[in-house]
Amino acid sequence: MNKIVYKKKLSDDVYRISFEARDIARERKPGQFLILQLDTDFGERIPLTIADADPEKGTVTIIFQTVGKTTHILATYNVGDSIANVLGPLGQPTHIEKLGTAICVGGGIGVAPLFPIAQALKQAGNKVVVIMGARSKELLVMEDEMRAIADELVICTDDGSYGRKALVTEPLKEYCEKDPKPDLAVAIGPPIMMKFCAETTRPFSIHTVVSLNTIMVDGTGMCGGCRVTVGGETKFVCVDGPEFDGHLVDFDNMMRRLGSYKKQEDEAHHQCHLDLKIKEMEK
Repeated sequence: MNKIVYKKKLSDDVYRISFEARDIARERKPGQFLILQLDTDFGERIPLTIADADPEKGTVTIIFQTVGKTTHILATYNVGDSIANVLGPLGQPTHIEKLGTAICVGGGIGVAPLFPIAQALKQAGNKVVVIMGARSKELLVMEDEMRAIADELVICTDDGSYGRKALVTEPLKEYCEKDPKPDLAVAIGPPIMMKFCAETTRPFSIHTVVSLNTIMVDGTGMCGGCRVTVGGETKFVCVDGPEFDGHLVDFDNMMRRLGSYKKQEDEAHHQCHLDLKIKEMEK
């Protein structure tokens, strides 16, 4: 059992939770993720990227958005409650080296998994430029943490409520056009955002890394649910990734696969809302 030691609501549907997971906190590296399960019997297993960890305290931090049944239930957990099962760290860690200038692009809660990567790139001696994007100011996460490590920080919002009114690809292209151009780009966020970030950097031949969050069950490569096509080959996000060359990922195929269980997810989501409403009425 993994006891929750910290919880904060960041916006209407985004939460930050820290919980006890000493082994994961000690072993995790940038880019890796974990799988958690709330119910030991029949609970859904969901992959979530590690946003931060404290090896001394033995705690791991995740930032998640309530989009499905399990995340909505997790959002009702409070400090002192425990998560039944947590498996990790999983996946291949980010390759970190001194390259020169790294431009890190995060969309929505994709900023959370981007943070440890940007932090590690900075510690390796790189100049780190961070571009953060969200639909509105209220949905931005980890601005203070990113501002503390970034050499340059650009914030974009779709509605113009904070920073630039623009998509993240707009400042990304501007940095690509500079001389010298960035040596590396890392993009994490919704699949469509990562796709267009990769298309933005492609004409400039800038190596672009993306982190994929696909349908996943076991996290060991056995179920095949997380398979994606990269460079014409089948890869498994849980063991071969989650990071891949963004110029080689078949994003269209991945997005089609992500919608495979939409009907079942909507039904479970609807039932979850009913269950939570009943619990509220019973209080």
